[in-house]
Amino acid sequence: MTINIAIADDQALVRGALSALLGLEPDITVVGEAASGTDAVDMCLNNDVDVALFDIEMPGLNGIEATRELCNKGSDTKVLIVTTFGRPGYLQRALAAGAKGFVVKDAPAEELAEAVRKIYRGEQAVDPALAIESISLGPSPLTEREREVLAVAHTGASVRTIADSLFLSEGTVRNHLSSAISKLGVDNRSSAAIEAAKRGWL
Repeated sequence: MTINIAIADDQALVRGALSALLGLEPDITVVGEAASGTDAVDMCLNNDVDVALFDIEMPGLNGIEATRELCNKGSDTKVLIVTTFGRPGYLQRALAAGAKGFVVKDAPAEELAEAVRKIYRGEQAVDPALAIESISLGPSPLTEREREVLAVAHTGASVRTIADSLFLSEGTVRNHLSSAISKLGVDNRSSAAIEAAKRGWL
């Protein structure tokens, strides 16, 4: 049995290290690498990939968006999110998008290889500590539009810029920001964006 995997990460050193480590496993073969989420989706659709390892923060489609795109296109490739950012919100969003596993990059090579095998067998592979934290935190209280508004606000954009980028009125943006601030229990939009990002909800 050989498990064909593909690795998508925008950092060449990380991508190469993961490829080298997993390539040493006798039952795992690396069949492709990509530096963006968009290329990762194309790579999986056009090659025989059993398990794809996606970083979250990538240009084009991020890892969660790329996972959702693969699922929407009916791909048989199973996705394992491998990221530096072990945030409960990221885990929740990744699983909702269709990912079958979620581990952090500082996990031992043996643990990463075993996660690949579990996913290939049809099981889930989720970092236990992060799973407990995610359950404790609960789901995001933000609506999708509030999340989008906060994501743009997190860049330091003004209300007018947020409104223009999301094709909303400034009043609507202020309403969404006010609601998000209230839900997150903070005092201003900057704090709301920081808190939401820290929890992985953006």
